Amino acid sequence: MDADKTIDTSGLTCPLPILKAKKALAELQSGQVLQVIATDPNSLRDFQAFAKQTGNALLAQHNADGKITHFLRRR
Repeated sequence: MDADKTIDTSGLTCPLPILKAKKALAELQSGQVLQVIATDPNSLRDFQAFAKQTGNALLAQHNADGKITHFLRRR
């Protein structure tokens, strides 16, 4: 999936990946896609809740080799 911006939050635990994603989303235009790379296994659930609360679309989540990738579309 193509992303307009990518941030790497590897090694960070909740709430830092969410806070960094929130800041990055604020820099994007409506409809643009943010890719977040994380290593915190709780980020799967955290980003689902974050998307629901903020109205940003969670397009996909991939978990492979200890890296969890989240794709969010800015509302």
